[in-house]
Amino acid sequence: MTIEPIAHIRTPFKEKFGIPRQGALAAGCPGTVVFEPGYRLQDAVRGLEQFSHIWLIWGFSAAPWDGNFTVRPPRLGGNRRIGVFASRSPFRPNSLGMSAVRLVCVDLTAEGGPLLHVSGADLLDGTPIYDIKPYIPYADCLADATDGYTAPTKSHLLRVEFAAGALDAIKSGEGIDADTLSQIERLLALDPRVSYDTDPDKVWGMSYGRYNVRFKVCDDTAVVLQISMPE
Repeated sequence: MTIEPIAHIRTPFKEKFGIPRQGALAAGCPGTVVFEPGYRLQDAVRGLEQFSHIWLIWGFSAAPWDGNFTVRPPRLGGNRRIGVFASRSPFRPNSLGMSAVRLVCVDLTAEGGPLLHVSGADLLDGTPIYDIKPYIPYADCLADATDGYTAPTKSHLLRVEFAAGALDAIKSGEGIDADTLSQIERLLALDPRVSYDTDPDKVWGMSYGRYNVRFKVCDDTAVVLQISMPE
């Protein structure tokens, strides 16, 4: 069977590093689902506005499968192997992902619409969307579900601090809005590093929207060294 994208999503994430491992952990991450021309039909989304959340079925477009049936989840230190079907690794035989996101609104009047504005998007900018389904709480939220090996990793959050002059590189007048700054802080708190690389002197770089973020991590604190915009 061959499947083709029905849409692509626009997000602030221009590279894989820094994307939250689960969208619910960074609920403010915005995204816009832009349908392909053949699917830009109001009839296709009729009734969708009644739901608060939707499922996006999408493709790991930047993570081709290497043929391995075991993976090393970063949150387990990068050394423990888990079966690919017991993980959410992007390196999968059919490279399919799924994300539950909040549906902010269905824009029926925008150029190129309808557009779906969402939050909690953990997808690379331009990711292909293969299907969209409403999130139905009584069927999709299972109260007796267990966490498996992921349970110990849920509460791993860093404290975030800003070094003196960290924002000086942003030109006066262009600034950075409070919501974007708050979202960058949240992404850093989630610790985007691979867990086995804990060199406190290493300077990490992350992009978010039009901003470049440079930071270090020492113990449980991420120190923002600089937020800038490319020339």
